Amino acid sequence: MDLLQGTLDLLVLRAVEPAPLHGVGIADRIQQVTRGRSSPSRGRCFPRSAVWNRKAGSKANGRLENNRRARYYKLTRPGRAQLAEEKRKWYRMTSAMNWMLESER
Repeated sequence: MDLLQGTLDLLVLRAVEPAPLHGVGIADRIQQVTRGRSSPSRGRCFPRSAVWNRKAGSKANGRLENNRRARYYKLTRPGRAQLAEEKRKWYRMTSAMNWMLESER
């Protein structure tokens, strides 16, 4: 299933909410939680991480892993507020869509 435009940020913020993850872990977590229905490529997750850092939605910390430095992203306080707002927007939009699709002529 293709991601709807604008949903990748929401999925990533939600993926790192419970615990810090690196880019590959974020993509894997999204695929796992959505039961494979949404699987953003790892290549799509990495460029977004710089944007999340600029927005202060997540903070990257480097760890040495397999002789390489891996950036782990964790949700910051502003990121939690952003996640809450993104969830509110999502629920409003999906409610409106459901009402439209379920309405009688």
